[in-house]
Amino acid sequence: MSRGTQAVVLVVLGGAILRASLTDLYLRYVKQGLRPFLIAAGLLLVITALVALGQQLRHLNRPECQSDDDGHGHGRSGPAVGWLLLLPALALLFVVPPALGADTAARAGSALTDRRDVAYPPLPPDDPAELSLLEYGYRAVYDHGRTLQGRRIQLTGFLAPGPDGEPMLARIVLACCAADGIPVKVGLHGDMPEGPANTWIRATGRWIPHTAKDPVNDADLPYFQVESWEKIPAPAEPYE
Repeated sequence: MSRGTQAVVLVVLGGAILRASLTDLYLRYVKQGLRPFLIAAGLLLVITALVALGQQLRHLNRPECQSDDDGHGHGRSGPAVGWLLLLPALALLFVVPPALGADTAARAGSALTDRRDVAYPPLPPDDPAELSLLEYGYRAVYDHGRTLQGRRIQLTGFLAPGPDGEPMLARIVLACCAADGIPVKVGLHGDMPEGPANTWIRATGRWIPHTAKDPVNDADLPYFQVESWEKIPAPAEPYE
């Protein structure tokens, strides 16, 4: 692989990263806050490649530098294995992987394992109060529902099979990227949603003082009394 070809590979890699980070595609891989770093990395790769390509073109335009031979019978090409760098770039450009979903929720234990004994503030005055599944879980399990009592609450997530065979609401929580994603799970009672696994819904209801144990890691699973629900499209940012 010549230096010019190496520069072209870098351009493709940088362009693929930019394409993903300038659209919502990057949200399938990392948290939203990492977007500026991805853009910076993609720009750095493209600029570096263009500089290297320009230097290579100037070198080739010199009459005394038309040959790639170094005078000892060796060319200046790098190993052909460098072409493998194109594979992740092509994957970013042409393959859109599904977000982590019900399969991950079934195989991984609940995220509610880090006990947080803190003073939870009152819910916002909106009716219903919109909460993430993680916040609902912490308030329901570790605050024993004190700030949830008497309030209508709205939760958004995807359907996944629960330990009792009934559907539960789940969402994947990321610390950094999809590789460290773990699910937060909420059991459901009342007006049970219908649909296959990974169906996204928005449920409105109330906290109930009922928990179960996650069979994967024995974490507490809070429950939610569903009063109404609706199917929604999968959000652009699927992770919490």
